[in-house]
Amino acid sequence: MRLPLSTARRIRKCRGVPWAAALVLVCGATVAVLFATARGDSAETRSAKASAGAAVVRRDPRPVRLVERSSGRLRSAVQDAAAAPIGGARILLLGGLTASDTSRADVLSVGPRGDSPLGVLPAAVHDAAAVRIGGNVYLFGGGTNANAQSDAIVRVSIRTGKSTVVGRLPAPSSDQAAAMIGGTAYVVGGYTGKAWLDTVVAWRPGSPARVVARLPFALRYAAVAAVGHRLVIAGGSLENGSASRAVLAYTLGGRVVRVGNLPAPTTHAAAASVGPVVYVIGGRGAARDSLSARIVAIDAATGRIRSAGSLAHARSDLAAVATGDRIRLAGGREASGAVSALTELASAPPAPKRSVALAATPENVYAHAGKNMLSGAARSARPLVYVPNSESNTVDVIDPRTYKIIAHFAVGGLPQHVVPAWNLKTLFVTNDTGNSLTPIDPATGKPRGATIPVDDPYNMYFTPDGRYAIVVAERLHRLAFRDAHGFRLHHSLSVPCAGVDHMDFTANGRFLLASCEFSRQLVVVNVAQERVVRTITLPAGRGGMPQDVKLSPDGAIFYVADMQADGVWEIDAHSYRIVGFLATGAGAHGLYPSRDGKRLYVSNRGEGSISVVSFRTRKQVAKWRIPGGGSPDMGGVSADGKTLWLAGRYNAEVYAISTRSGQLLARIHIGAGPHGLCIWPQPGRYSLGHTGILR
Repeated sequence: MRLPLSTARRIRKCRGVPWAAALVLVCGATVAVLFATARGDSAETRSAKASAGAAVVRRDPRPVRLVERSSGRLRSAVQDAAAAPIGGARILLLGGLTASDTSRADVLSVGPRGDSPLGVLPAAVHDAAAVRIGGNVYLFGGGTNANAQSDAIVRVSIRTGKSTVVGRLPAPSSDQAAAMIGGTAYVVGGYTGKAWLDTVVAWRPGSPARVVARLPFALRYAAVAAVGHRLVIAGGSLENGSASRAVLAYTLGGRVVRVGNLPAPTTHAAAASVGPVVYVIGGRGAARDSLSARIVAIDAATGRIRSAGSLAHARSDLAAVATGDRIRLAGGREASGAVSALTELASAPPAPKRSVALAATPENVYAHAGKNMLSGAARSARPLVYVPNSESNTVDVIDPRTYKIIAHFAVGGLPQHVVPAWNLKTLFVTNDTGNSLTPIDPATGKPRGATIPVDDPYNMYFTPDGRYAIVVAERLHRLAFRDAHGFRLHHSLSVPCAGVDHMDFTANGRFLLASCEFSRQLVVVNVAQERVVRTITLPAGRGGMPQDVKLSPDGAIFYVADMQADGVWEIDAHSYRIVGFLATGAGAHGLYPSRDGKRLYVSNRGEGSISVVSFRTRKQVAKWRIPGGGSPDMGGVSADGKTLWLAGRYNAEVYAISTRSGQLLARIHIGAGPHGLCIWPQPGRYSLGHTGILR
């Protein structure tokens, strides 16, 4: 494509500017010209649309952010299935791979809540492509159980499920994608078993399949969707084994051109279009375990590429079909393998405006826990510091303004933590060997009512929906799901590790990651199913005694303090792979986010210091040492974000530390063995437990 000199000059001015930023007024007309050229418009039409495009870019409408909601389940797990709409909220799911990587031949009619069998394909296939034309769905190629590729074009009646071979592709292939424009199916890329394909194949009922365009490079596992008379082709696997970032566009009668880049190399993703926007959903990088939860929006009119939210959990090889203003998702592959999930993507309601600087966005799980953002019952709580003294079976209560102990009362045997209830109305002392919980009224700072009998409550958390308390029974190797109000036992989950004690939840609340300090392991639990889905063993070379767990504000990384490795492990919150380790200090133990969500405070119990870690750079940016030494353990950050309160486990003292300078503000002598200190009230809408994990 040869551009006019004036246009070329404008492109040079945009060089080096990110694609989205280049769509400002200076470069907007140029981008509109490029997309008009890809459409095959005339020069006059391009000129008019370039001017109109510039006006649209100036308005810069906010992108639609999608959120994933669970709707039901398939009767069995499947990945790499083909899918097409069949009316209303229903889709047709064809073939795919079972959880044991065997090709399927079933044709399923799938609604939001479940599936029902409709028919059987002539052969079991996976990684095929499908489109709907009229009253039928057409399936193109696919891989077989014989490790071969099919060239069949199969017609499937959406009414009866009957399957008939009605045509042949130019070459047998799998790993392709397809979309329909004007009654014609367009099949993009693929793999013959020996070679990657660079073709765009057009086929319509009653006509032979033919190659109508060539990709700039061979591609398989691309994400493809149609808008108007244009195909948008995003990512895919390249012949050299890497994943592509390219976003390509093909307009009928034209050629395939590159129009932008995805935020990261992506393959095995799904795509669906709603209005003028193509959404690229999930996928992975070149490595099989590099799963992604990203949702990327590509505006087919302007070429703007933006983030549009994230999946509840990283997933590749899923089926995606637009039905009205929603996108139905089925199956796919998560870190644990093929899944049976049925979910939908719908536009998220706009976040309410707040007068504080910390915005309530999905990119910050602590957005509602910013400076002084008290809510509900926390607003009427008396500002106090509660310290359970494990060795004296008592609780000391400190006034945070005077640093004086103002109350002292007995509790059950071996109190370990003071835990805020999910609804913020009560604090609970977890009496480990006392097998009980002592309720405290935050309005008075005093015990309220009778103790509650529970087995081995070393620690306690709450499910994000507030339905269950999760009593961490370390000695019994169990996580006990109990009613969050009456504490009646619902389900006792045995864990395959020793010393389970701390945990945190994924951003969507679907999974939790728990540490097991005596077996060098972490366990991943599906919260809704109340079952362990994965066990992670930490490398032996560094020791391994995992302690506190905290999620990064963007929901991407779990930080896990390791008291024996003297630092913090970084665990990918989607794939659950270990992605890094940060040495902080001897006996790394407790983890506490700052109120602005920028820093993580790490208490190094073995050396009497606190490391300050940047969430953005994932590096230590400061270290504060307690004068004269100490044993900083568990605690929390004050509501105003100015003070970090920590129990001195082996020194019978409490430390108040300035978060601005790291200066020790107070050293308060208390009972023996102080442990899970709780500063209350804390900001947030609800508590996930421990000494205060609020969101």
